[in-house]
Amino acid sequence: MNVSAQSHRSPSAWRDVRRHLNEHRHELAQAADRLYPDLPKVGSTHLLTRQAWTPAQPLELHRIGLRWMDRPSPAAVTGREAEAGSVLPPGISSYAQAMEALDRPRLFENRTCYRLLDVAWPEMSFTRGHYFDGIDVGETVAHEFAAARLLNETGLPFRGLVADPTDLRSRVALPAVSMLTLRRDSHTGAMTFVLHWRDPARVAHGGGLYQVMPVGVFQPAEEDPHAETADFDLWKCVVREYAEEFLQRSEVYGDAFDYETWPLYRQLTDAREDDRLRSFVLGVGVDPLTFATDILAVTVIEASTFDAVFGDIATSNEEGRVVGAKGIPFDDDSVSRYVHHEPMQAAGAAVLELAWKHCRTLVS
Repeated sequence: MNVSAQSHRSPSAWRDVRRHLNEHRHELAQAADRLYPDLPKVGSTHLLTRQAWTPAQPLELHRIGLRWMDRPSPAAVTGREAEAGSVLPPGISSYAQAMEALDRPRLFENRTCYRLLDVAWPEMSFTRGHYFDGIDVGETVAHEFAAARLLNETGLPFRGLVADPTDLRSRVALPAVSMLTLRRDSHTGAMTFVLHWRDPARVAHGGGLYQVMPVGVFQPAEEDPHAETADFDLWKCVVREYAEEFLQRSEVYGDAFDYETWPLYRQLTDAREDDRLRSFVLGVGVDPLTFATDILAVTVIEASTFDAVFGDIATSNEEGRVVGAKGIPFDDDSVSRYVHHEPMQAAGAAVLELAWKHCRTLVS
């Protein structure tokens, strides 16, 4: 790849760097991790965290308290600083605008999202954000880092504006729920899981990597005030992601969508209330390359319930393809393989490692 220092802002060079970023996210994340030697990591993974963000024991997801804040302080870094302009083509003012013009993924809308402000278990605080707020910072720092590696440069002026990626005041953090799904045979005790390979042509970030499934940005189902209030609920977000990634349901839900009469919501909620399904939060972490922020979670579902609800899992969906649709054994060998030896998104590796650590608690 020929990306010279003089031409790296041209549209063609920008595309070259973007392509390199998408093809090497795993290696770049490993390298970016070394920029933060003093920040805690989740276990042996590259996922950045804070000590207070990882509870000593798994917390039941539906018991996490969500607090809304109307007038938080604005983020210190937005992606429209002069330092960000050094990685944007001329005439383009933000990374989302560059992607829209030069490398638009199939799924790319500036949707309303819930912005994470604080984590103080068993409570999390949020306010309103928008999807491109995260793109404009996260993909800019990743692009800048990829370009610097290609050009053998050491300066990272835009990344330097965010001294601590886990400081939620410094930037807009729009968390996704990264959910590991474990199918458990209660007769044998055996558990299996599936993974998702995220296609960089279809998603805005995290492409070219394995990830647990389902995963979804915490956001309302629709763009209206009613949905913003009604969908401020982690469990509702998780059920929608199961519908979309396991059952290939459309992301269009319609105005005033009624969860209580939705068969899938009732099936999974009833299973949770009957202890045939249990969902836990294991922590929160930040990707060192993109600053993508994830709520790390796991759901354990009894095999008969899993099969009745999901049946045969589709081998592909709108965001990529499914790996291990028939089930990957949840054992030490598989966990070690995907945590340490496969191009796994940092959040996914962290969820796998934490779930394995707490395996007995999850099934007790």
